[in-house]
Amino acid sequence: MSKQALTISDSAADRVKDIMASRGAGYLRVGVKKGGCAGMEYVMEYVAEPEPMDEVVEDKGVTIVVDATSLLFLLGSEIDWDVTPISSKFVFRNPNETDACGCGESVTLVPVQPS
Repeated sequence: MSKQALTISDSAADRVKDIMASRGAGYLRVGVKKGGCAGMEYVMEYVAEPEPMDEVVEDKGVTIVVDATSLLFLLGSEIDWDVTPISSKFVFRNPNETDACGCGESVTLVPVQPS
């Protein structure tokens, strides 16, 4: 059995379940795009159906789709739900992240290299 592309924390799974229940249908799709001062940004969006090449990940009762072009940048990541006294947001704990900007909105990522 191969290793799952990414995982989700208990608190993030609970939040995704709440969000998706309020939407009634569809999937949460995650990926990365070029942008920000560090080079890349994490993105999350709602989609009706996965794209044909997307990776479908099921963890803790949640189904998330990973954008195929982002997969090598996200392998081994965990999605968490972080709550502080002044904010709440999804965060990525990504072993492929080599740097981040000061505001935390963009990151530098290296793709996983085939072994």
